[in-house]
Amino acid sequence: MFHHMTVRDELWDVAIDQYGFVTAANARDLGIPVVELGKLASRGKLVRASHGVYRFPQWPVSDRDHLMEAVLWTKDSSAVLSHDTALDVLDLCDINPTKLHLTIPKRRWGLQRQSVPATYVIHQQNLEPSERGWWEQIPCVTAAAAIRQGITAKVRPDLLRQAIDAAAGRGLIGQAETGELSEQVRKAFSK
Repeated sequence: MFHHMTVRDELWDVAIDQYGFVTAANARDLGIPVVELGKLASRGKLVRASHGVYRFPQWPVSDRDHLMEAVLWTKDSSAVLSHDTALDVLDLCDINPTKLHLTIPKRRWGLQRQSVPATYVIHQQNLEPSERGWWEQIPCVTAAAAIRQGITAKVRPDLLRQAIDAAAGRGLIGQAETGELSEQVRKAFSK
């Protein structure tokens, strides 16, 4: 019995920073056999949220849980909220995404298309460290990166201008970057 308390406590320490979620990778990093997650789930100490992602049932539920779960679901420690989702959570514009956008690094292989939930859009892009940040303890691209992704993805120009104004107004992008992004929007939509 004592052994399982230790395993649970170790996993709990990780879950504190992940909205109550733990992954098979977290268990492996701690030297805990992944089979222990299943054992804890069968005893009601964990709930299986998605493949390789578990949640402590006593952790308070929040309206952000699905965002953390999505990032962890990718099984990629570099995954971030991105594109329309980042524009939305960073409250940069009045965008209303119908899908959850995540960016993972480019790889020779990808997630099998059939394994991606219908509500997720996975982008493969090698982000610079300066393009990565946090939103409410969840990995997320920075405001500038989200705007650049929006330009590439052809988000409506009025929403992109609104995002640039909001990011500049809150000091998330400097004057030079504001001008540069505004010019990119102008060029992208003047064709």
